[in-house]
Amino acid sequence: MSETIFKNWTSDLSRDWGKKPIRIDHSLSQNELFSKDALAELIQRYPIEHYSLMRTSSRGEEKKIWRRGEVGGLSGHEVMAQIASGGLWLQLRELKLVDKRYYDLLQSIYGEVEQRVPGFDSFNHEMGVLISSPNAKAHYHADLPGQALWQIMGRKRVYIYPAEEPYLPQAELEKIALTGLESALQYDPEFDRHALVLDLEPGQMLTWELNAPHRVENHDELSVSMTTEHWTEEIRRQQMLTVANGILRKHFGVSPKRGPADGASFWAKAVLQAGWRRSPWYKREQRKMLPVDFRLTPGTTTSIVDIPAYVV
Repeated sequence: MSETIFKNWTSDLSRDWGKKPIRIDHSLSQNELFSKDALAELIQRYPIEHYSLMRTSSRGEEKKIWRRGEVGGLSGHEVMAQIASGGLWLQLRELKLVDKRYYDLLQSIYGEVEQRVPGFDSFNHEMGVLISSPNAKAHYHADLPGQALWQIMGRKRVYIYPAEEPYLPQAELEKIALTGLESALQYDPEFDRHALVLDLEPGQMLTWELNAPHRVENHDELSVSMTTEHWTEEIRRQQMLTVANGILRKHFGVSPKRGPADGASFWAKAVLQAGWRRSPWYKREQRKMLPVDFRLTPGTTTSIVDIPAYVV
């Protein structure tokens, strides 16, 4: 029998999955797919349409920086070395489309969850890898599908907030659903008084309640993480409600109530959001990727050159 992905699973984890934040041990830090050599090889051949290389402000820089770039002709190890020097993060998106080995792993992960959590039936699984600089931050945001964060290398501190007012205003969640802009949430430092704060070590993963706002801070070391996401029928219906309520609020001036995810009112909203997705409004409101306007150049620290901007 092959080694399981999750370690030390208990009945409490089965009970709490998807209902509250839980931290679980995993074996992926020892998986060869996530070794530095394997990740470096993956970076070298990753299609630019499936990755985001972002230049951000480093410690000591006064000017706020947020730019998208390309890895250029650097080797994967050189890219990782520059990320380790600060001010960069690299997100490898839609990993299952780029390398079948990771797709097979993704299926194994959710196969185990479905065996361990009674009634859990998921679909539309996605995964990605995030390689980020020491002390990098993921700002306060919320995600629409079910989420998990898997730590492979380095350590993070994760702040998880209740999925309710005032931490998650309904109108702001609707804006995320309409635009795909996760950072639409407004953060108040006072929220930290009610946050669950967890340090995430290599070989640990976190998952939490649907839409729960969260933010992440790297410790002073290179971080490699994997994210996974999934949908269930219940999550899909909640998303349909959120989109429909967002349409009513933005385009018709209505302040809708959440309502149940079934019955006549739900199906009326389901029809509304389905029609909106086929309309010109949908494409206009969806988030646009930043243009690529810099390229990494050889060097032992973060080294970039400006290039004519283009859209991937």
